[in-house]
Amino acid sequence: MSDFYKKILDNNKKWVEDKLKINPNFFEGLSKGQNPPLLWIGCSDSRVPANEIIGAAPGEVFVHRNIANMVVHSDMNMLSVLDYAVNALKVKHIIVCGHYGCGGVKAAMGNSSIGVIDNWIRHIKDVYRFHQNELDAIQNEEDRFNKFVELNVKEQVYDLAKTSIVQAAWRSGQELTIHGWVYGLNSGYVTDLGVNFKSNDELDEVYQLKF
Repeated sequence: MSDFYKKILDNNKKWVEDKLKINPNFFEGLSKGQNPPLLWIGCSDSRVPANEIIGAAPGEVFVHRNIANMVVHSDMNMLSVLDYAVNALKVKHIIVCGHYGCGGVKAAMGNSSIGVIDNWIRHIKDVYRFHQNELDAIQNEEDRFNKFVELNVKEQVYDLAKTSIVQAAWRSGQELTIHGWVYGLNSGYVTDLGVNFKSNDELDEVYQLKF
């Protein structure tokens, strides 16, 4: 057994013991169900742990993660998570959280073939194409990279608002707000990008579904 593997098993035991010292009924309470107010759509990057970043306890955040925090309209995994979070759990907030230094976004700025992931990166490249004039005008590569990360988050927030799942919830009067954040790996702080949706009235008319 590797040292790392043994370490994480030992860590689990210690975590359980620490929780039970504070509250002997901690796990019994968790086992009865979940009622999280938040769905987090984030990047799979190991340095961006959803609960830890925002100091949330187990049971407070429903999480979906993929490469570069994408909302792809044909991704049944993401749509299944979204549907359950909105319609079963009745979350009140959805946060799309990207991060500076994102490898997926960086890959979309170049043309190197990585493997199967090339097909996923294509969705990120589409975001670059939508904003090519703005991004190409940024001379400093690091600044352009950072702006691309931000624009990618904003596009995913827009794409969430366009889904029939979210629009149906708004139509029924459900309280639901979508937010776009970026996390700084070198600072630990999140930045609210100020792109928030509470109603499909905020979408371009072509995306507003009639139920």
